[in-house]
Amino acid sequence: MQRRTLLLAPLGCLPLTTARSAPSPLQRPWHSRHLQGLGTQLHLQVAHADPARAEKALSAAQAVLRKVEDAMSLFNADSELQRLNRTGRLSRPSGHLLAVLREAQWVAERSRGAFDVTVQPLWQLSDAARQAGRLPTAAERTQALGLVGWRGLKVSERAIELARPGMAVTLNGIAQGYAADAVRATLRSHGIEHALIDTGEFGSLGRSPRGGAWTLGVEDPHHTGRLIAALALDGRSLATSADNRSAFTPDHRHHHILDPSTGDSPTALSSVSVAAPSAMRADALTKVMFMARPALIAQLARHWQVGVLWVDKQGRWGATPDLRLA
Repeated sequence: MQRRTLLLAPLGCLPLTTARSAPSPLQRPWHSRHLQGLGTQLHLQVAHADPARAEKALSAAQAVLRKVEDAMSLFNADSELQRLNRTGRLSRPSGHLLAVLREAQWVAERSRGAFDVTVQPLWQLSDAARQAGRLPTAAERTQALGLVGWRGLKVSERAIELARPGMAVTLNGIAQGYAADAVRATLRSHGIEHALIDTGEFGSLGRSPRGGAWTLGVEDPHHTGRLIAALALDGRSLATSADNRSAFTPDHRHHHILDPSTGDSPTALSSVSVAAPSAMRADALTKVMFMARPALIAQLARHWQVGVLWVDKQGRWGATPDLRLA
């Protein structure tokens, strides 16, 4: 899965108020776990007065992440997703895979196909063309588009099926968000009240070490390391997609975010961050917003009841009023 975490810099220590009214530091020891998975670096931070309980919770979260990767990885040849893509059918899918695909299909239907996990043939075409030092031809895109379509993906507890040979699924646009949600639920079930979860997308519990809301910095996609804004999560999760981390051309005109209706990358935006109660929902909706014109994002945000920060190709940015900017 493509690494997108670098689009976000966790700023748990960034004060949101003046020093005079700043919240008191959280008086509990912090414990962390750094892992490799889902094609990226994963970082978990938790606070608990009992170190043994904190470590037990982190180990449980790590076990959940491994199960998610076993279900959804495109790097592991034995994952459920890879077996589905090879044969076109997977019997008795795991609960993790079933949950993600049901959410993906629901978002696809409600967004009229703006989000579509069956775009993997388009990604494979674009990556092969990149390696050959060119872009896909119009004929190649048309052929790949014939293998794309969320309605051709059938999802049930009995089996997951692809309608046509050559169809394939990628969960790069939703699995990291699902992983953050799964870890958040696991930590909470183990008595953790304060945590920051970074699986490539972000979830949180409670307060930061400073005692205030967890705050994340959104990177300027045109200038690596420069932040556009800092967002206070306020209990919501945050996901970001951008054109600068996995591009097929140096100018970022063609990149890993692909429009299921055209077979090419959308042209208006460089970055989208979505704040939502679920990291999985936020992750999927970054692509829905990417397919839209900037003028329509505020309306879409109200429709989906989420907060959105976006950056266009010229570097101009905007944010919906419900986002708490620090």
